[in-house]
Amino acid sequence: MLELLQTHHRLTGADLGARLGVDERTVRRYAGTLAELGIPVTANRGRYGGYRLSPGYKLPPLMLTDDEAAAVVLGLLAAEQLGLATEAPATGVALAKIERVLPHALAERLGGVRESLGFTLRRRQEGSARPATATLLALGAATRSRHRVSLTYRSWRGGVSLRQVDPYGLVFHAGRWYLTGHDHRRDEIRTFRLDRISAVEAGTETFTVPEGFDPVGHVTRSLAGVPYTWEVEVLLETDLDQARRRIPPTVAELSETEDGVLLRCRANRLDGMAHMLAGLGWPFTVLRPDDLREAVGEYAKHLAEMATRHPAHALA
Repeated sequence: MLELLQTHHRLTGADLGARLGVDERTVRRYAGTLAELGIPVTANRGRYGGYRLSPGYKLPPLMLTDDEAAAVVLGLLAAEQLGLATEAPATGVALAKIERVLPHALAERLGGVRESLGFTLRRRQEGSARPATATLLALGAATRSRHRVSLTYRSWRGGVSLRQVDPYGLVFHAGRWYLTGHDHRRDEIRTFRLDRISAVEAGTETFTVPEGFDPVGHVTRSLAGVPYTWEVEVLLETDLDQARRRIPPTVAELSETEDGVLLRCRANRLDGMAHMLAGLGWPFTVLRPDDLREAVGEYAKHLAEMATRHPAHALA
């Protein structure tokens, strides 16, 4: 009943009875029990009457249903697994605090889930840099209020510079946090890694985000534009919806053509590209580079050799 009164401004006796599965007489008894515990519940009669907590009453710090507790615990576990957490070791501490306030039976069940849970997604690399919690919160506030910020930023080469940035959005991608926004030093939209930001200072100047700007799309495209050894173009004989289900935007740029789907990407190794194309299962035509045709041919020979191997040969 206390949980319901925390969630809703006012509920009638009939509403409470229906939600709790009891009659209104029991609801009145529950209200009396709460009052005896020092929790003031106000009961008003009439058409607009009902039960409510007295205004200004300080509620207990945390009350979670089984579903809510499971959601919080699973969210914290996923955050740690994916690297979503910041540099402060808060995930394990938060889990410990939640487990201490949960009923014993629920804590035991969630503990079983926690111990037996496995992830198919890649685990965040141990020791990889995480952003400071203060950095993340400051940028989130500035992005929401549309205020320009000053960043102390360290480049991948190690050089430190002061940047004036209009923060357009925060993006979590492939185990790292990124900020995308207009860099006034370069006079263009740039992508910054949060773990390389050592200081954030919010300014007073405001800005407007370009209409239709997509922070996630910009970050994935900018990261895909990092120089690689090979520029690859392949025509896939499938439709765009099917291609997007199998090939994430972080891997390649996809566009629909009259003959199928044009895949554009960059690669450091063509043998890996050949493996990926073969694994898609669709007919394809290599447009460039010519060396990729050779890599596909070599992979085809390798598969043909595997197909002719006899089980007795493998055992021997």
